[in-house]
Amino acid sequence: MAAGNEVTAASYIQHHLQNLTFGRHPENGWSIAHSAEEAREMGFWAIHLDTMGWSIAMGLLFIWLFRKAGKIATTGVPGGLQNAVEMVIEFIESLVRSAFHGRNPIIAPLALTLFVWILLMNTLKIIPVDYLPELFARLGVEYMKIVPTTDVNATLGMALGVFILILYYSFKVKGVGGFARELSLTPFNVWLLVPFNLVLEIVGLVVKPFSLAMRLFGNMFAGEVIFILIALLPFWAIWLLDVPWAIFHILVITLQAFIFTMLTVVYLSAAHEHH
Repeated sequence: MAAGNEVTAASYIQHHLQNLTFGRHPENGWSIAHSAEEAREMGFWAIHLDTMGWSIAMGLLFIWLFRKAGKIATTGVPGGLQNAVEMVIEFIESLVRSAFHGRNPIIAPLALTLFVWILLMNTLKIIPVDYLPELFARLGVEYMKIVPTTDVNATLGMALGVFILILYYSFKVKGVGGFARELSLTPFNVWLLVPFNLVLEIVGLVVKPFSLAMRLFGNMFAGEVIFILIALLPFWAIWLLDVPWAIFHILVITLQAFIFTMLTVVYLSAAHEHH
């Protein structure tokens, strides 16, 4: 596709940003969408098969890698995989110790799972944008968006899971009355300002999952768009820009996994605090 042809460039970008969508079409019944318009018409219950498939695949890869590292673990000279896994575990352990001030054995495994899973999903972005879509196109699959974190449905799903945990531990640790008093008397411990406090605290509480989801999605989606735009450039420009951007994006994908994990630990730590 020529970069100078606006129609071709637009269709190229639209194709690479379109998910493989399955759902109920008002006219055709249950089917796979062949256009963005069809995907929108399928409504809320449409499923992005590529997002689901690649996110599950990265989850299974995470389990397999850590299980293999556990099986080959030795007290002698460790191998490369054992070293990498131990470094990640020690990093997450240090993060949880510094940011989480309660007592809950679930937090560290949750943080480890989130960090590694998001990192693996983000790392799929390093694969050149045309390789896998072209491969699946030859197999008859029209759309294939391989980076789950560029789909707001995936990031919002993880963020809502974290939000449910925040509410659960807020009620469990503080009790219904304690949590209600926290919302009512923070930041101003004055009964006359309870309505004002409630507005501030409820808005702040509800914003947490959206900020988690949109921060990860926004950064990853923007990076994906830039990779696609680079792919539209002449051959010499692709070599000039693609490699530096990919190297820089290695930092971005790691940083975004860290930020999501860190904020999750901080939010859950606040849910365990007594005020």
